[in-house]
Amino acid sequence: MTSVQELADHRRAILARRDPRQVWISLCAGTGCLACGCKAVGEAFEQALTDRGLPIDKVLKKTGCPGFCEQGPLIVIYPAGTMYVKLKPKDAERIVEQTVVGGEVVTDLLYADASGKRYERIGEVPFYAKQRRNVSRLCGIVGPTSLQDYIAEGGYEAAAKALTTMSPEETVAEITKSGLRGRGGGGFVTGRKWKTCRDAHGEPKYVICNADEGDPGAFMDRALLEANPHSVVEGMVIGSYAVGAHEGFVYVRNEYPLALEMIITATEQARRAGLLGDDIFGTGHRFDIRINRGGGAFVCGESTALMASIEGKVGEPRAKYVHTVEVGLYGKPTTLNNVETWANVPLVIDKGADWFASMGTESSKGTKIFSLVGHVNNTGLIEVPMGITLRDIIFDIGGGGRGGKRVKAVQTGGPSGGALMAIADDSGGNGKTGLLDLPVDFDSLSEAGSMMGSGGMIVMDEDTCMVDVARYFINFLKEESCGKCSPCREGIRNMLAILEGICEGRGRPGDVELLEEMSDTIIDTSLCALGGTAPNPVLSTIRYFRSEYDAHINQRKCPAGVCTALIQFSIDAERCTGCAACTKVCPQSCISGEQKQPHSIDPKKCIKCHACFDVCRYDAVVKA
Repeated sequence: MTSVQELADHRRAILARRDPRQVWISLCAGTGCLACGCKAVGEAFEQALTDRGLPIDKVLKKTGCPGFCEQGPLIVIYPAGTMYVKLKPKDAERIVEQTVVGGEVVTDLLYADASGKRYERIGEVPFYAKQRRNVSRLCGIVGPTSLQDYIAEGGYEAAAKALTTMSPEETVAEITKSGLRGRGGGGFVTGRKWKTCRDAHGEPKYVICNADEGDPGAFMDRALLEANPHSVVEGMVIGSYAVGAHEGFVYVRNEYPLALEMIITATEQARRAGLLGDDIFGTGHRFDIRINRGGGAFVCGESTALMASIEGKVGEPRAKYVHTVEVGLYGKPTTLNNVETWANVPLVIDKGADWFASMGTESSKGTKIFSLVGHVNNTGLIEVPMGITLRDIIFDIGGGGRGGKRVKAVQTGGPSGGALMAIADDSGGNGKTGLLDLPVDFDSLSEAGSMMGSGGMIVMDEDTCMVDVARYFINFLKEESCGKCSPCREGIRNMLAILEGICEGRGRPGDVELLEEMSDTIIDTSLCALGGTAPNPVLSTIRYFRSEYDAHINQRKCPAGVCTALIQFSIDAERCTGCAACTKVCPQSCISGEQKQPHSIDPKKCIKCHACFDVCRYDAVVKA
């Protein structure tokens, strides 16, 4: 765009061609729904529309994720907002006939909660009721490959406002005033980072978008890039103007092929439209973006390792006594923020710092996107105001524990975060209470022994062994450590050996105290944040679930029945009906008994594969 006026004229022309009464279908085509079969559902809709003589390009739009991943494949029919879930290709013809053409609701395809109550409109579904969708508001509305869709929704107006009516210093001041903190893990104040970079000596300056999302169970950045990549591009344009950069980079892992495709398409479209290039909006500001593919190394989510990777070096971190905002990429001042942070920037500039600061808590402003996964009924991508409680997220949005089981813990912040107790630890009598009413913000999570991280939130129920959880995350971090510093390389490896010994029945008195001592050393002496936060899962599980460690070590027992070496399978004769289902699936032929008579398990032959436990319909197989 050569001017703000041209952008405004272009938007008016787009809206003039559109009929607000037009009935159209938003089909989620994000990675989650693709895995559930949305491609076949989309093809079925195309055929059904063709059969009815309806224009596919006006009626069917393939969008990014609207968040409710548990219910995919799903569609939302606008302007009414009718949502249909868990669709099959055979449903397409009926929806087109009854809803698109006839205006009637297909009741059996609506979302139904645990009580069986069905909800017609997306805004009525409890999953969305306590959300505040700001950054994700256009996910499921705009086509990710359509620049026109984004402009029609006001896209790039914030960039135009900043570049033509605000000075770089005023832009930095507005971001600072908003209280926006980085959504990538550390929660550093964005405006302060930008100001330091702008004031730093050295040219050229760079801006980077960190899309190297590697936490298990996390997919916030991926979903944003898949659904609305132009919001990230626009945020980077504003950031480049604010700090005085002319070149930017998006570092996205190659395992995200759809996100990669969308951000590449968005930058190409923006470049052709003059929204990237030499003279944006006729202001003389020059800025362009290059896409870099990461090889999947978890450590490259760390800023200095990421920059080393962009430079073509091994992705290893360096000591941060010199900050990257002063000496970063190629030794020059560099501003690095993650996908969600950049996507927040246009909102702050467009609606104002006061609007943004009106949400959240005193020290954590705005909203935060989480990927809510694990043992919860409603998994998916959620956006909530800072300060909302874990209880609101898990039970009101997530619908509570899956299968009616008690929620035991919540892991926030990924492998570098901590497992927070959701319910009181009844078994150990340690006097600690659950943290369901803990506000979810940067400081509260940190004080509780966890962290915000990038936004992964894994819910675990009563059948989860917390010692095994710590072992899992420590094993993950051992594999992902770059090995550059010995505290991380050797410390994590030795912590894993102790945890494996505890899970395998070889735990010894003093192991817990040794883990705590090693944790302190690793935190104090590791080179980067991977090692510095690696002990968090261990320390948090010890803090809140010490009784489980004691049971493993002192009683050689896993209270949750997870650690194979510490459990035995037997059959309750009073419950066993002699149906022989267990004998048919046992790979060791270690179950015996007459038809319609109680059976028994030979513990010497049993390999504890859980097959009999999983197949028994009468809860007769006992795990203890």
